[in-house]
Amino acid sequence: MSVRAHPTPQRAAALVVAVGVTCALHIGKLPPAVPALQAGLGISLVQAGFLLSLVQLAGMCLGVFVGLSADRFGPRRVMLVGLLGLAMGSAWGALAASPGMLLASRALEGLGFLLAVLPAPALIRRHVESPRLLSRALGWWGAYMPLGTALALLVGAPVIESMGWRVVWLGLSAVSLLAALGLQASVPPDPRAPGQAAPWRPRLRRTLSAPGPWLVALGFLLYSGQWLAVVGFLPTILAQGGMGGLVAGLLSALAAAVNMAGNIGAGRWIAHGARPLVVLRLAYLSMAGGAMLAFALDGPFWLQYLGVLAFSAVGGLIPGTLFGLAVRLAPGEDTVSTTVGWMQQLSALGQFAGPPLVAWLATQAGGWHLSWLATGSACLLGLWVAQRIDRALP
Repeated sequence: MSVRAHPTPQRAAALVVAVGVTCALHIGKLPPAVPALQAGLGISLVQAGFLLSLVQLAGMCLGVFVGLSADRFGPRRVMLVGLLGLAMGSAWGALAASPGMLLASRALEGLGFLLAVLPAPALIRRHVESPRLLSRALGWWGAYMPLGTALALLVGAPVIESMGWRVVWLGLSAVSLLAALGLQASVPPDPRAPGQAAPWRPRLRRTLSAPGPWLVALGFLLYSGQWLAVVGFLPTILAQGGMGGLVAGLLSALAAAVNMAGNIGAGRWIAHGARPLVVLRLAYLSMAGGAMLAFALDGPFWLQYLGVLAFSAVGGLIPGTLFGLAVRLAPGEDTVSTTVGWMQQLSALGQFAGPPLVAWLATQAGGWHLSWLATGSACLLGLWVAQRIDRALP
């Protein structure tokens, strides 16, 4: 019997995670390109912050509605449309002649990104029935963003230095097309025909009237904004410190990659019975401490970089935990994508606001030394949200 008809749970989950990684490459391609964009298109630091975050505009405005669409029309079908949107947006961006055109293409990429990644947890859940295996699979799914970002930072810096940033944009357009072909060929079509799901208004009402979706969404907002701001601007921070582009790219890629350890570790830890409250508390406290070590203290470089690694690695426990909690706290089976959509919507709000806020703070302060105030405030609120999540769990 063909793999297409009956993929094993592990294979289906691995394929979906791989597609997510190709989507995250579009997030990670921007940070190493910032110096080249400043030189070639004349963008400012604040504009660079918006380029980092504008990819989240669609998620910030439409996340819950895309989730409703995925529950209604099927997650695989919506993901395929999203991958095509990513390919079109990246190809358009490669032709940009002004910051405005690049910003517009980035918004299209954001819509494609949202459509491609938001339905993934529901698609994983469809093929993975074992609760323990599902926790691990969702932990791996939580790692798609740091893995894709790290790969883009690692490969992007030398390619941009030798061939220019437009080559990266065109190359990733092709990668998204290949990912769409792979998903279509390897994962069976959605079994439910369009129009058979319950009407969207009752599902939306059930989702937004339950406390669980709000709590996981707010927890993700408080994590995502600060992580993208710190890791997204790290190549710029290192370059301003006099470090070469290749070395800055390598160190930034490592800072993004270690986030995977937290994501994957969260899935395994919770699968073995750990309380989500304990995991989330450890993560938010570590992010606060790591940011203070990196920005507030005038220590040697290795100590500051160690703070960035702790910030990213242990902070990775948060998405790995929240993706699993979103599946558990959804009001019903037919609202999983809607719940993840609401979480994505608030997560996108955090990623949209975080980089420009930190860039503005750095501009006002004349340096990055006050960045820990923004990240520390988010972590304090995150501790409160973690306590509320613990009370909401059955």
